[in-house]
Amino acid sequence: MGALVGVMFGCGLLSIWLSFSSSSRRSSQSDGGSDLGADPGSVSTSARGARHAAVLSRRTQLAILCGLGIGAVTFLLSGLFIVGVLAAVVGSFIPLMLARRSQHREAHRRREAWPDVIDGLVSAVRAGMSLPEAVAAVGDRGPAVVRPVFEQFAADYRATGRFGESLTRLRDELADPVADRIVEALLAARDVGGSDLGRMLRTLSDFVRQDLRLRGEAEARRSWTVNGARLAIAAPWIVLLLLSTRPDAAAAYQTPAGMVVILGCAAACTVAYALMSKIGRLPDEQRVML
Repeated sequence: MGALVGVMFGCGLLSIWLSFSSSSRRSSQSDGGSDLGADPGSVSTSARGARHAAVLSRRTQLAILCGLGIGAVTFLLSGLFIVGVLAAVVGSFIPLMLARRSQHREAHRRREAWPDVIDGLVSAVRAGMSLPEAVAAVGDRGPAVVRPVFEQFAADYRATGRFGESLTRLRDELADPVADRIVEALLAARDVGGSDLGRMLRTLSDFVRQDLRLRGEAEARRSWTVNGARLAIAAPWIVLLLLSTRPDAAAAYQTPAGMVVILGCAAACTVAYALMSKIGRLPDEQRVML
């Protein structure tokens, strides 16, 4: 019980330190973001770099905290040091897994929003709006998931008046294959003109909807296999935790032979999970412009 209290006290101190360090980073970023005379493109690039560095540092700290907490709790429950170490290693990857899952959900929401974005652009072009006005209108009437990026485009275009450069920065910020195609179509229409922009965008919208329907069916079928594989990997470790509650079983796993068995099982589970993830991963659509 004393060890558990010590672990929880240490995790609390680490959480307090993380909160102070994150607040100091935010204050330093707000102080550094007051350069009003800088070019908007360079400011946005430096801001993205600062945000990426802050998120990476925060994620590393959360991984250490999560790994130590899960490893300590597992060691106290099982009484096996090697199991606690393995649990700490696995627990340190939990923030990364949660971040990737959040990014996947965000990308899925954005992918589902592209047909509505394209339809909005077609309607704006038909209504006689100019290309900058049509793109900026997505920030007002488009899907909520992409509004902030298009609002940033509108502010960038109002500040610079350069449609091509603002579109390029919009493409880099979105970093999406469908966005690349939309931006390239708009740039081509601006450079050479043409009355087929609406038809081209409608055709692109049909292709995107068909791709979303096929990908949704593939992901639904894949989820059954992936969840079954994860359950198969987790089952031996659940059984091991239950067995470790018995003193004779725990003593057997504390021997060198028992540790070899645990390490071999961990290696087999790691290889199997990596293969399952690689085989079951759906191919990502390649970007048109990098």
